Amino acid sequence: MTTATLTPVAAPRRRRWPKPTLLVGLALLAVLILAAVFPARLAPFSPTDFDYEAILQGPSARHPFGTDNFGRDVLSRVIYGTRIDLQIAVFTTLFPFVFGTLLGALTGYLGRWADALVGRVADLVVVFPFLVLVIAIVAVLGPGLTNMYVAVSAVGWVSYWRLTRGEVMTQKKAEYAQAGRVLGYSPSRILLRHLLPNAVTPAIVYLMTDMSLGILLGASLGYLGLGAQPPTPEWGVMVADGKNFMATAWWISTFPGLALTLAGVTFSLIGDGLADALRPRA
Repeated sequence: MTTATLTPVAAPRRRRWPKPTLLVGLALLAVLILAAVFPARLAPFSPTDFDYEAILQGPSARHPFGTDNFGRDVLSRVIYGTRIDLQIAVFTTLFPFVFGTLLGALTGYLGRWADALVGRVADLVVVFPFLVLVIAIVAVLGPGLTNMYVAVSAVGWVSYWRLTRGEVMTQKKAEYAQAGRVLGYSPSRILLRHLLPNAVTPAIVYLMTDMSLGILLGASLGYLGLGAQPPTPEWGVMVADGKNFMATAWWISTFPGLALTLAGVTFSLIGDGLADALRPRA
């Protein structure tokens, strides 16, 4: 009489569906990208042409968002401003993300003098409030988007450095990293092909939130006259243009402010969705 051998059957994996917040955020981002790529097709008027016969007209069928103190169509300026503000979101975060992540991975893996040296530089940067330091650098270099990107890059890398450094210091003690060293893998291979892909998730999630903050920062500097310069249709500049007309022409500042809110919510939703999608499974 033979005894049958029972082979254990693995439980089927549950499919992990994207979080609704991620889908909503991506849908809103698609709308913003569409407006940024095809503004001429979506905007009913030029964003910079003056129309002195339509000065300070309220929302209407011809001008759904009204007109400003120069007769410019606010809707057209909001649509064209999408390109500028998405550019700000990318360029204020791209270099800090790449530089801070790579530097954090390197110092977290090497430790000792490299970590101590970069740590002292990071401490020197974070001594000053972020916005104050950025404003000071832009004031020295001069107003404009390019100088704003330089100022933010000089300061913004610290957060990515801290996140990645902490993750790499934790991951390098894991069994797979120790196995790589036993197998004779080079430090660069262990760092770039094994540690960094497992440690970069918090930095990617923070990147989405940082893009939202980058747009708000660009709008703040534009409001102060240190970012995009008139007549550039940038949302912060538009809010500043309408600050003296809030009692009589509220639409000049309100609709660009709503666009800023929409962009901020978009990147926040994507960041929240990515945090859930990239979270390790139990």
